Amino acid sequence: MSGADAAVAAALVEALKAAPAVSALVAARVHADAPRHPVYPCVSLGRQESRPFGSDGDLGADGLEHLLTLTCASKFGGPEEARAVTAAVRAAVHNAALSVAGRRLVTLRVTYADVFRAADRELSLGVLRVRAVTEAL
Repeated sequence: MSGADAAVAAALVEALKAAPAVSALVAARVHADAPRHPVYPCVSLGRQESRPFGSDGDLGADGLEHLLTLTCASKFGGPEEARAVTAAVRAAVHNAALSVAGRRLVTLRVTYADVFRAADRELSLGVLRVRAVTEAL
């Protein structure tokens, strides 16, 4: 993971931990990496990818598009809690003005969200795909 990717991930996790609605549901259980033995409900940052963006556009050669996956997990006994956590995360992230170390955040959007029961029928999951565009300072 590049420094820019790590900075975006850290800013996202920090913002989620500071969001009152997210904290009310998961407390401080917002993880940059999924824990081996999670306490539920929780939010974890999973897959993260980035690619150059705007080499001939407004952002110049230093623009990056970051695609991140957030997973909200619950063992409440149904999808209600996972839906609530997913909605709180979406509200906290979509169009948020994050402070990203060494980068300027151009845009931050939730592009996809889904809530479903896992195969074990005990765990409910909410998956969000987040797109961020940053440029070097």
